[in-house]
Amino acid sequence: MSHSFPVRIFYEDTDMAGIVYYANYLRYIERARSDIVEQIGLDQRAMREKGLVFAVTRVEADYIGAARFGDRLEVQTTHQAEGPVRWVFDQDVLRDGKIIFRAKVTAVCMTTAGKPTRLPAKLRLSDSDPAP
Repeated sequence: MSHSFPVRIFYEDTDMAGIVYYANYLRYIERARSDIVEQIGLDQRAMREKGLVFAVTRVEADYIGAARFGDRLEVQTTHQAEGPVRWVFDQDVLRDGKIIFRAKVTAVCMTTAGKPTRLPAKLRLSDSDPAP
């Protein structure tokens, strides 16, 4: 599946040199993943009430270019379930169609007690997997 999410760079996103602070890219890709969850129709509040949450377990990131105050970016994401508990995202942040940041993010579904559990049925590769 693929997804696109717009990001506008505000002054607060930048450092003293006027360049986006490196950690903010992680915020932008998180917002895109949150938007994906909503578009899929998963209610994370309801999941949490049932004792289920998503947690990021791995991030690989490459900083290729820099964004600056006033830039308009786009986060392009492809994602898929990998196995019964992992959800993997390939995310590119683009400015004017050119990649300036690239990340691979792995998230898992787990109980609020920290035990891995099956992804919601809407995400699993196999419809034969039992629901959590």
